[in-house]
Amino acid sequence: MAETIAYIGLGSNLGDRKGNFDKALKMLAETEGIKIVRVSDIVETTPLGKADQPMYLNAVAKLKTSLSAKELHEKLMDIETALGRKRKEKWSPRTIDLDLLLFGDSVIDSLDLTVPHPQMHMRSFVLNGLCQLDNPLVHPAMKEWLKDLVVRLNGCDFILDAGKPQLISIAGVIGVGKTTLMNRLAERFGCDVLMEPYDTNPYMKEVYAGKKELALDSQLFFLTRRLRQMDPNRLKKKKIYISDYVFDKELIYARRLLNKQQLSMYEDVYPPMAAKVVDPVLVIYMQDSAQNCLNRIHDRNRPYEQQIKLKFLKDLSADYEQLFADWKKSPVIRISAAEFNCERDEDIEYLRKKIKYYIAPLSQ
Repeated sequence: MAETIAYIGLGSNLGDRKGNFDKALKMLAETEGIKIVRVSDIVETTPLGKADQPMYLNAVAKLKTSLSAKELHEKLMDIETALGRKRKEKWSPRTIDLDLLLFGDSVIDSLDLTVPHPQMHMRSFVLNGLCQLDNPLVHPAMKEWLKDLVVRLNGCDFILDAGKPQLISIAGVIGVGKTTLMNRLAERFGCDVLMEPYDTNPYMKEVYAGKKELALDSQLFFLTRRLRQMDPNRLKKKKIYISDYVFDKELIYARRLLNKQQLSMYEDVYPPMAAKVVDPVLVIYMQDSAQNCLNRIHDRNRPYEQQIKLKFLKDLSADYEQLFADWKKSPVIRISAAEFNCERDEDIEYLRKKIKYYIAPLSQ
């Protein structure tokens, strides 16, 4: 009978964690129709969903099997039960967790089984384990290389949580096209937008014209308005929002525009305010050359932007790169504005399909 390559994820945070792995793998190897090909390195991870529980051990195993996906899934559940797995509330501790991650290139969506595992693309420990066993691999539903999905997580693990606002933030330097992309995506998702309050800032025009004494007033204006926009009491659970900025950019601009005394005052008020805002579930980071961004700035001809210099945009670009090199709050999808055209329907639809995997189903 034909054999299928399958991959399973192993997890344990109760009892002898490594011993639980060994027992589960032994029971798998003794099951007719299953051959264990290879097991990835074991890693220790922080619990997801509920933090008040022991640390996990996790690994990925590659199998060859003549069983169907349904039969294999049932065998995995039988082994979990035999090893003392108690199925209580979601994210509860467990002696052993055996998840069917991939079954060949099958895409299965039934009441009892979803393959590929619906949140595997949100877990660095899963993607890294899969890539260790076989690289390259393609996610059968997302149609993307797993090595590219790994990069979006920056070494972190996330969950799809319908219990909080599904905020998608678009980031990038001035002139990269954030607002255009926000509006086009909002049309596709039928959702509300959170737009930067440039036009209502009474200080910004004068700051860009050289009146540095007003820089702190301008930054505090933006800070308070964005705090109001991203207030968790304002944004609703199970609802999608798209912003044309990421809140964390506030410090980037403050450090570029404020003098030492102004920055000291700003940095006193920023942390408690930043702690109150809704974090994005996904960031779309738009990238382009500083010169291309400056060309767009000149083309759209907003009077207060015409004093912006190329060096300022280059410095901002470096700041954004540093921000997302250290980013731990959400997955980040990077797109090149030089290759991605916000006016092309097919480009917007392509991105929409990517995004849908990173927002929680609103029916949950």
